[in-house]
Amino acid sequence: MRFSQFLILLTLLAAGGCAVQPAAPDVRPDADTTGSETDVRMRARVHTELAAGYFEVGNMSVAVEEINVALRSDANYGPAYSVAGLIYAELKEDRLAEQNYAQALRINPLDSDANNNYGWFLCQRRREEEGIKHILAALRNPLYRNADRSYVNAGLCSRQRGDTAGAEDYFQRALKLRPNQGQALYQIADIAYARGDYAAAKTYLNRFARTGSANAEVLWLGVRVERKLGDRNSEASYALQLSRNFPNSKEARALLAGQYE
Repeated sequence: MRFSQFLILLTLLAAGGCAVQPAAPDVRPDADTTGSETDVRMRARVHTELAAGYFEVGNMSVAVEEINVALRSDANYGPAYSVAGLIYAELKEDRLAEQNYAQALRINPLDSDANNNYGWFLCQRRREEEGIKHILAALRNPLYRNADRSYVNAGLCSRQRGDTAGAEDYFQRALKLRPNQGQALYQIADIAYARGDYAAAKTYLNRFARTGSANAEVLWLGVRVERKLGDRNSEASYALQLSRNFPNSKEARALLAGQYE
């Protein structure tokens, strides 16, 4: 692929996105901006970035090809192993994913992207204690650019294992770093709803509304919060958006069936 095509791919990726995602891996490794890259390292970095790009658009076969080129170019380039871990995890090749994450961290134990991605991989496999340990390791670097997402991942992992208080603390830390962090806002609203604090849930949903359009999960929470608060106009507004924008979602089916809990 020519460099101009690579730039087009990055532009298309940047134009996409959705309101709330379960969690966000750090797909793109930090680039070397010191100007001291060797040709070998530059080749490994470029092909790693290409692999990440193809991973993001779901073209796993080409992503594998590109990451293999990166690793053949420079077998000591840690970020390539981290991206390989993401790719193999998506392909359900857990053994290969874990081997690549481990190699990334052998090369650089302080690699925030690798720690975050490996931690989330472990959480998805119900190995929450190990996962949170690696996610928090990602946060030791004060220059880490995605600290808010790592706090969200730690929160999701904590909530998964039943530690609601710990989860809420992590989500609040994410909001301190990025007040419009959509996933953190949604999760805190959902926790507030679960404990019956509907006014707080509405407050966080209102904050979420200022960050952009909502997905079916957020709209369904809005329907139920407003129903509990007795605001029929707001409930109807959420319900209309849910039915109109996500008619085939499980949330829209629950709405039609009147199954609010």
